[in-house]
Amino acid sequence: MDILKKVEEILEPSLTHMGYDIVRIQMSGLKRKTLQIMIDRLDGQGITLDDCEQVSRYSSVLLDQYDPITGAYSLEVSSPGMDRPLVKPKHYQQFIGHEITVKTHLAIGNRKTFYGTLESATDTEITLLARLSDKETENLTLPFADIKSAKLHITFD
Repeated sequence: MDILKKVEEILEPSLTHMGYDIVRIQMSGLKRKTLQIMIDRLDGQGITLDDCEQVSRYSSVLLDQYDPITGAYSLEVSSPGMDRPLVKPKHYQQFIGHEITVKTHLAIGNRKTFYGTLESATDTEITLLARLSDKETENLTLPFADIKSAKLHITFD
């Protein structure tokens, strides 16, 4: 089993009980590894420093107990931020109607990056009203397997 999936399986039940949703878990670094846990509150409130500290302390205890990661690593707990990543189907469903940027694994019409309005999301795919130019749009249906990454697109007027 993938280490990050194992970490999520260890942490998710307890963090959900505490009122948090795991947005994403990532590992970075080669010599000095960092485990990043991105969280959101289930009550819709913003993440505070106290939230990050509480989740960090609790996660450290669980990860020490189950020891899913070999070797030394640093633990980082953060909020998803304004341009939050969309990772799980429920995240896409939460942000229907919002502007997003999607990167695909393979090119579609000579493009791998699309920007537009998230029209719909199921458990297996999304529909994006993609802006191809200032005047041209196209409905794209993308299976989750084809999506490399996606995040909310924030514009400042």
